[in-house]
Amino acid sequence: MDKFATLEPVRLYASSGARLLRGGTVASKNPPTPALIGRLPPDLHHLILFFLPIADVPAYASSSRALNSLVKEDKFWDVRWSALGIEQHGLGVVLDTLESAQKVQLGATRSIQSATTVVSNDDDFGDFATAEPVVGFGMPPPLSLSFSTAPTKRTTYIRVHNLLKPLALALGSTAPHLILSTLSTFFVSPHSPLASPTPQNQTDGLPLRTRAKALHLLALFLSPAVQPLRSWSTLRQALQTAMDRFDAGLLAAFDSADGRGDEEGMREAAESSWEVWTGNPTEWEMGKMWAEKREIFYVQGQWDPLANFTTDGTLDFDPMDEFMGSVLKAIQEHGLRAVRVFPPAAQVLVSFAERVANDVVAEYITTLLTQARAVTNSSIFLQATAASFKEAWRMVDALLRVAQARARDKDVAKPEDIITTTKAEDVVYQMFESNMDEYLDEEVESVKNVFDRICKAWDRELATYAPAPLLTNGSTSLSASVETQQYHQQHTSQPRFLTSQNPAQVKRNVLASFTSVLLLPVTIVPRTVGAVSGAIVSGGTAAVQGIAMLNPTRWGGSAGGGGKYSGGVSKTGWGASGNGSVYKVSEVEGSTVFEVGDADEDVHEKTQLADEKEPDVRTQSGPRASPSPTIISSATSRTLVSSSSALENKLELLLSLDVALEVIHADREALKRVETFAGYPGHYGHRVRDTIEELFILMLSALGDEHLRKGFAKATEQMREYKPVEHEVTTSVAPLLQFFELVHIGDTIQSMVQVYFDKELAHHIDRTDFLNAVVRDKKRFENALDDSVAGGLNAGTEVLMNQVEHILVTLTGPREYYPEDGPLDLGPTRGCSEVIKCLEMHCKLLKGSTSKEVLEVFYQEVGIRLIAVLQKHIKRQIISLNGGFRVIADLNTYYSFISSLRVPSIISDFSHLKMLGHVYVVEDAKDLAQIVRDVTRYGGAYRPEDIYEFIQRRSDWKKIEKTVDKTMYNLSFKEDCVVF
Repeated sequence: MDKFATLEPVRLYASSGARLLRGGTVASKNPPTPALIGRLPPDLHHLILFFLPIADVPAYASSSRALNSLVKEDKFWDVRWSALGIEQHGLGVVLDTLESAQKVQLGATRSIQSATTVVSNDDDFGDFATAEPVVGFGMPPPLSLSFSTAPTKRTTYIRVHNLLKPLALALGSTAPHLILSTLSTFFVSPHSPLASPTPQNQTDGLPLRTRAKALHLLALFLSPAVQPLRSWSTLRQALQTAMDRFDAGLLAAFDSADGRGDEEGMREAAESSWEVWTGNPTEWEMGKMWAEKREIFYVQGQWDPLANFTTDGTLDFDPMDEFMGSVLKAIQEHGLRAVRVFPPAAQVLVSFAERVANDVVAEYITTLLTQARAVTNSSIFLQATAASFKEAWRMVDALLRVAQARARDKDVAKPEDIITTTKAEDVVYQMFESNMDEYLDEEVESVKNVFDRICKAWDRELATYAPAPLLTNGSTSLSASVETQQYHQQHTSQPRFLTSQNPAQVKRNVLASFTSVLLLPVTIVPRTVGAVSGAIVSGGTAAVQGIAMLNPTRWGGSAGGGGKYSGGVSKTGWGASGNGSVYKVSEVEGSTVFEVGDADEDVHEKTQLADEKEPDVRTQSGPRASPSPTIISSATSRTLVSSSSALENKLELLLSLDVALEVIHADREALKRVETFAGYPGHYGHRVRDTIEELFILMLSALGDEHLRKGFAKATEQMREYKPVEHEVTTSVAPLLQFFELVHIGDTIQSMVQVYFDKELAHHIDRTDFLNAVVRDKKRFENALDDSVAGGLNAGTEVLMNQVEHILVTLTGPREYYPEDGPLDLGPTRGCSEVIKCLEMHCKLLKGSTSKEVLEVFYQEVGIRLIAVLQKHIKRQIISLNGGFRVIADLNTYYSFISSLRVPSIISDFSHLKMLGHVYVVEDAKDLAQIVRDVTRYGGAYRPEDIYEFIQRRSDWKKIEKTVDKTMYNLSFKEDCVVF
């Protein structure tokens, strides 16, 4: 054991220190830091050099080799070269001319690339040679110059610096009034002074454009971004004085050329002046001087803004149209000269247009709108505002035409280089901004007032309506009020859905005609010639109201004077009245015929013939507060309601397509006016879009809360007051029929709102944004209508079931199910048949007027309540064995009717009810008891106790009662009952 050496611990991984001893390296987690120059990083030295004048760069570079190399980098010189803007402004020709002039003056024959320039210790510029750091406070020895053959930013800047430095130094040693003449001595033609440019010396020496470029180059050279000399700020002030004197001479030359009509001389002076202009482009003196001399600014007195108002208080914008024609003519004439004479960058055309808009057009519009605001009718102000903006917008098209006309010339850039569409539009937008707040607020308030006035007028008419008292035979009393008769004459003529042969076709034609109306153009600017090509004049006298809008093929003519319109399918012709209503030429003004489609054309013609033979009393009544044409229904004149309820509870009068159309038309008028400003940018653009949304929301509120909801609420209340026992036995329930008509009208109004939303508003909002106010309010409007219909259907179901029960009680004889001996009738009873007719008629009338879900709920409710009525009815009868077959026939008939509704939940219930009829045809009492005890026979719908109640209505119940009880309950009174 002593021979074995002791084991020593072995390191599995060597430490970093050991690896370093063996020549290894340790990977650094952090990236290598850049080397410092002195105590500062190179980026900070670059930043210092950017703010350092050129004269101090040699001293900064000679402090170390690293800084010397840093100064020679193109990164530093590229900033100085870019600040000169030689390539951007095309100033290279000045350098070439100046260089050639200096060669001639100095008699130099060698190239500037091989030249060696001796620089002074102050402002001279030379190359930076590599040198050792200087020790002490003495200045470094002179540096030798050596230029590289490869052009760099550094060498190009040195060339510019050496060429411009003599000119810059001359600014400080020359009197201000001699600076321009002194600078001219550095060019090839020293005998051509720059002080007073005249047409004669434009050909003697340097051109004006070259002289202007030379001054521009000196201004860029003596700028804070370059700082070529220590005294650059003082020299720049002297240069600015010389540039002002030069520009003053150019103004005189331009004015002289303008007086002669010399566009070439004007263009040369303008381009030279723009070259030396360093201020704000909108304040350019030459552009302002030219614009001030235009005649358009001094002839405003020949146009009267108040001439746009007619004697009857309406608007006629022919005077403003003439005024804008003069303005556009001036823009066309002077604008074309401006784009030919002035540089595109000067934007003289835009400045001229802005001044025309603000000084001429704006003053005209302000006076016009002030007068319109003073008129009591707020619609005049709204129409005038939209029309004024539409007229002013013609300036945009005129400006773009000027740019396109100039762009078609040779050597001219695109129209966007002269004036962009955005800048042209901003001219009008900025001019009209002062009127936008008042207009948008007034538009919203006006629409609120119009909606409120329409709804209140309808409510007042409903309040004045009182049903005429009925006589015993169902006819109306002769003492009915005249107002009630006029009310019916005016409003019972709107399209009827239930009385038509095809209600769905009526609705489709209404919506198709309504859609066609929405596609008609709307003229914002009122004219005396009226609507052109059938366009609707927004807010004017040609605005079509009411149902007449639903027949656009028969609407048209003159807005001013009731011209006749021989179009459409009418054989006698149609005309438009002064207030825009459509009338038949051969009839009294205010009546029209409503088309419902080809399917009903024959009936329509028959109705027309009947109306021609017998005058319509409806045309004898005056118009409503908001006049709207009446309509002759195209459907047949058959009546589904009895004469006893013809004038009672006219529920369909609680809603009106006429009112809905007036509301939608008023909203569309306002929407079209606001859409005129839809392109507004910025803050007012957001306000315009918000106003568009608010207008639609107000319309939904007016139709939903003020019209539909109130109408359905009143209809539901009146339906609950209906008592079948007070009326004749009939298969129709007048209030329910009229409520179904109300549902059709409400559904049509909702469809019209949807069409209006799709055609007019959908492109203004995001329809997928469920948080959008319009989307939310539209959904709320639809839900409110569904809730109103559902509530009315609930009340209508009660009325219908009361009528069903009344029919059964009235038409079922005392021996209906207990017939005498004789031939057996296996058909349904009369009461059953009438009930089925009643139910079928009312259920079919509701199809197509509401959603499938609401319809299914209505059917289900009818079925559930019908079961209760039938059970109650059966329990009132005495049923014999032969009568039991009639009970089964009736129950089978009810089952067939319920099956046609296709509601599975109630079909199964009636299937069980149908099985219940078998208890009346079983003769054996024990078999009857077994049927009663079989709970599975009826699917659990009836308990034995329930069946027991039904069999008690058998005529032989007293004979079989003991047997049934004994069999059902296993009772035997003799054996089980013991009397103590």
